[in-house]
Amino acid sequence: MIDLDEQIAQTLRERAEGDVDTDRLLRGSRARGRRRQVHRRTAVGTALCLVGALGFVGVTGPGLDELAGRMPWSTATPTPTVVPPRADAVPGAATDPTLVGTDPQVLHFGLDPDRARYLGWEVIRDQGETVRLSVAGSEEVRVDVSRSAELFSSVIIDGRSFEVTEAGRPTFDGSIRPASGMARGLVTLWQPAPGLYARAVMLHGDRAVLKRAVEALRWKEARRCAAPLRLGALPAGARVTVCSVDVASYPRLVTARFGLQRAARENMSVEYRYASQTGTYTDADRTIGGRPALLSAKGTRLELVGIPRTRVIADFGWPWDGQSPPNVFTEAEATALLADVELSEDPTRPQSWK
Repeated sequence: MIDLDEQIAQTLRERAEGDVDTDRLLRGSRARGRRRQVHRRTAVGTALCLVGALGFVGVTGPGLDELAGRMPWSTATPTPTVVPPRADAVPGAATDPTLVGTDPQVLHFGLDPDRARYLGWEVIRDQGETVRLSVAGSEEVRVDVSRSAELFSSVIIDGRSFEVTEAGRPTFDGSIRPASGMARGLVTLWQPAPGLYARAVMLHGDRAVLKRAVEALRWKEARRCAAPLRLGALPAGARVTVCSVDVASYPRLVTARFGLQRAARENMSVEYRYASQTGTYTDADRTIGGRPALLSAKGTRLELVGIPRTRVIADFGWPWDGQSPPNVFTEAEATALLADVELSEDPTRPQSWK
């Protein structure tokens, strides 16, 4: 294409002072097109000859699509992936199941990145840990892990919420069976280690994919719940209860959410969203930590603005039963929290995540 473009540009330059010779352009483009067809046919013929010579046909090995991905002339590029960093000093779930769900900053199991791709991860204090993954570009598989056989029934897969329940006591026997509440869903429950309970769910039935997803899990490693945003000092008496990161559309979109709690009726969330195709929000009515910021009309949300393609929002003072509880996080506490956050300079570089 480059040489054809150059020829067109040259002709246009030569005729800049007069009429463009359209016949000449047409003849040139046709000739180039015929040569490209010959090149493509030659390349395909060479690939087929190589396939035949090596015996990569039918059930004896990978198919043509997979083989083409390995050929030097293939233009296919691998999908960018994110792997949360290791927490080297922390034992994995199989080594110490009692740690699961105790620290929202740590995920006590992981994936083999050569066999599956992370789509997201989440830790909810005192409830459990979740990893969302795909195998070889397949649909999403959700894996929930807990110290209790009472896994939470409500799950979100591909942005849709479902209730996954079983009549009577759940059977953690590793069998794959239809998932309740889903037309074509599949579920499997098992115990990776004594005192550890796991469930894998997918929205559409493909037993082979679900089996491969389970085999890609790694139970003797721990990883940090890293994100492009890191919280600093927390409000007095508060602790982080939720860390959730979504990288399903990385590098175009990265989202993260942190939940804070001080008492049963005192909650605040900090949400992070990077979207490469969006603009930069600039409306502001105050400054927080040297950054412009905006308070919502209801006075319960603070947002840092002026950050390219990025939104950082602290949602505080949540109403309960239509009324605000007597003790809630305050605007001053949300302001101090946002003033102390650390942001990655480049959200598309997971190495810079905190």
